[in-house]
Amino acid sequence: MPARLWPAVGSILFLVIAPGTVAGLIPYQISRWRLREPYLGFAGFRVLGVLLVLVGISILLDSFGRFAVQGLGTPAPVYPTKSLVVSGWYRYVRNPMYVAVLWTVLGQALLFGSQSLLWYFAALAVGFHVFVMAYEEPTLRARYPAEYATYCAHVRRWWPRFTPWHGNDPPQRAEAHSPPCCG
Repeated sequence: MPARLWPAVGSILFLVIAPGTVAGLIPYQISRWRLREPYLGFAGFRVLGVLLVLVGISILLDSFGRFAVQGLGTPAPVYPTKSLVVSGWYRYVRNPMYVAVLWTVLGQALLFGSQSLLWYFAALAVGFHVFVMAYEEPTLRARYPAEYATYCAHVRRWWPRFTPWHGNDPPQRAEAHSPPCCG
């Protein structure tokens, strides 16, 4: 198989297994994707839910594609990228895949009016944060020391920037005094 095919196949498999389960199968098991009364009786939450799901899925697909095409690897720890991916949505937020999954789950909670999905969203957010802090960031700091430190100084972990980082922007004011990879 050509060298670029393995990352694509691995990324597709990981997409189906990990986010497919976390943002698709489990929310389905929790809510059965049945419409309940909208939160606070406000149907606009359903519209917001649909938008969050659509945006979340599109960010997720774009980010997975970048790992395969640009990073020549996958998001799976067993077949990591050969280079740090800092393009696309990664120019706005360091963890667009996690953010996308969270938005997709939150969107489903709003769309279906599911309190249980809101609790699942909260638990998932805590779990993602712990995983990123305990495993992912230390691994990236070790694998790409200077490049990742520069990236961390410019792009926040969870809150997207309003403008894309282009690799030569000055550090964001709010993070200028924080330690690397903590923002």
